[in-house]
Amino acid sequence: MKWGLTAAALGLALLASPASAQDETFPNRPVRLIVGAAPGGNPDVLGRLLAQKFLEMLGQPFVIENMPGAGGVVAANVVVKAAPDGHVLMAGDSGALAISSALNPTLTYHPVKDFTAITALATVPTVLVVPPSMPETLPEFVALARKEPRKLSYGSAGPGSIHHLTMAIFADIAGLDMLHVPYRGGSAMVNGLLTGEIQAGWSGLPNVMPLIETGKLRAYCISILERSKSMPAVPTCAELGYRDFDIATMLGLQGPAGLPAKVVTLMQSTAAKAMRDPAIAERMVQLGMVMQENGTAHYQQFMKADMERYAAAVQKLNLQIK
Repeated sequence: MKWGLTAAALGLALLASPASAQDETFPNRPVRLIVGAAPGGNPDVLGRLLAQKFLEMLGQPFVIENMPGAGGVVAANVVVKAAPDGHVLMAGDSGALAISSALNPTLTYHPVKDFTAITALATVPTVLVVPPSMPETLPEFVALARKEPRKLSYGSAGPGSIHHLTMAIFADIAGLDMLHVPYRGGSAMVNGLLTGEIQAGWSGLPNVMPLIETGKLRAYCISILERSKSMPAVPTCAELGYRDFDIATMLGLQGPAGLPAKVVTLMQSTAAKAMRDPAIAERMVQLGMVMQENGTAHYQQFMKADMERYAAAVQKLNLQIK
């Protein structure tokens, strides 16, 4: 009887072993890739490009789930509550998370401590554009805006958006006092420039590149320290005298806190291989994205810098989003 019980227990253990081993394998089922943006937004486009490569390399579908809303808070809340096994990840937007944290001190999560920063993917700069009726150069525009406080207006993709904060920071540095006109998204803001409703705005590159090329809008400067491969003729703000002006949002892969090291390592190597694919690299240039150094440390450093930057701007400028 004792031998029979022992044999039965051994049999159960042998049956359980393959299942246990399978459970420890990542990924062993479809992965939910949460995107805190609507379809067509930068995180969505890059997420979909990578999802196809991840399927090819890892053998499991990476299913895009768009969860726009509240500046990335909706998506972040889903990820932060997920089991830390790697099967729920996020194509995160550093700017959205950091800005939400700066504007909303009552958030139930911390943008760094409550996530596992897997790897940086790309930075997304913006460009300062104006209608052709505005002065030809940035110094002339700044002089005009200073001469006539609050007569000129600038648009954004909405209160608290990266476009809003970028202009608020630039205006503070340049000594400008301009009216803020929020729109429902970046495309609507660009339309406001074309119709003359507003006189300036920071925009993502894809929305305005064709308009700049055809002369319907004028580009003053790009928001990062190096010229963009997508628009090499447009100078940086630093070149025009605004030293250290360097603002861009970073797209990266994140998971809930406590993600196993083997999952992080696997996703880092897989993402690095995917980003080297020529088709993805070419598409990124078309979207104005700048490929970033792979790894956790670089991503964490950028996130912390974003949080400090936007928290300081919100406090100094007394920005309030109603």
